[in-house]
Amino acid sequence: MRAILNRFGKALIAGAATAAVIGMAAAPAFATAATWTVKPGGATTGTAGKTVITAKGTLKNGSGLAGAGLGSITSLAFKGCSILGQTPTVTITGKMPLNGISYNATTKTASMTITKIHGTISVSSLSCSATIDGTGATAHNGMVKATFSNVTNTLKVLASGNLHLYNNTCPVIANGDSVNFTGSYKLTPKQTITSP
Repeated sequence: MRAILNRFGKALIAGAATAAVIGMAAAPAFATAATWTVKPGGATTGTAGKTVITAKGTLKNGSGLAGAGLGSITSLAFKGCSILGQTPTVTITGKMPLNGISYNATTKTASMTITKIHGTISVSSLSCSATIDGTGATAHNGMVKATFSNVTNTLKVLASGNLHLYNNTCPVIANGDSVNFTGSYKLTPKQTITSP
């Protein structure tokens, strides 16, 4: 997963991940989904990319489920990421709901969001850190858009959302800079998420 922060035309690349929320604009191929079906649900893990990011969480199991809180991501672990050539420590706290927004039966793809994202990035060698959140350092309302493909069993976090940096003490970046996290996670065990 890569996090790109743009500041005065400079880029900070960090292997960091946060569960994200999808708030999606209505498109002709998508219909608003009232209920959802998840199989088999339960505990699940996902791994993404060359920078190894492992996400753990749970999914509900059954039919007729509400889109809000189909599951939650409970922990994220990072390996092989760097910021300005340095190794960061990324800490994501709290449960992050995974929400179903709409479903495209043709492509068998669910549009989803991950919400309540809050965490920190710190680099000990640079003695700096920053808070990751949505509208404020303590808002706990960070979110990103995502899709889940039933064909490939992949949860893909998109480069969109409301994540920003706060309480920043790191060089190059500044308070209020936006951060985008992207990654594709193969889920274990294989899941099916459809609507209705």
